[in-house]
Amino acid sequence: MMTLPDGVFIGAMVGGETLYELRCALQLAETEREGGFSPHISPYTAVTDLGNLLGQAGFTMLTVDIDEVQVHYPGIIEVMTDLQGMGESNCAWNRRPLLHRDTVLAAAAVYKEMYGDEDGSIPATFDILYMIGWKPHESQVRCSHSAPSLSLVNKSNEVMGRRKMMFQRTGFM
Repeated sequence: MMTLPDGVFIGAMVGGETLYELRCALQLAETEREGGFSPHISPYTAVTDLGNLLGQAGFTMLTVDIDEVQVHYPGIIEVMTDLQGMGESNCAWNRRPLLHRDTVLAAAAVYKEMYGDEDGSIPATFDILYMIGWKPHESQVRCSHSAPSLSLVNKSNEVMGRRKMMFQRTGFM
């Protein structure tokens, strides 16, 4: 994708620790029932990786933010059905093609036990990553090495240090 100089890129995607409850329940159940596990949920981009990728793509003045959204479902089957409908089931080549019925039932029990709510529902957590970056241009604001804000911070620290010494001498601290 090409962005013009001083152009902005704004995006949002699912990432971070999305669906950690389902991921954990499936891993525990599959390990117990089948002696190992295969990823059944697509891997998601970490927040730190997203910032690094935007920087490597040549964007500046980066901002990455995250919102955690929890959706409550009656059970694990409903979570997995919604994921398939969103196209979010795993597309990795090295995974097992299907889950056995007893593994799904075990995962449902693990999910409900570890994360279930008092009303019987189970949460599915989605981390929505928001990003913004600008293509460099000479008209953009740049930080100078002798930033005035830094000198103000140093000055305020100096004043606070003198006040602290004054309070210590008078016995207030």
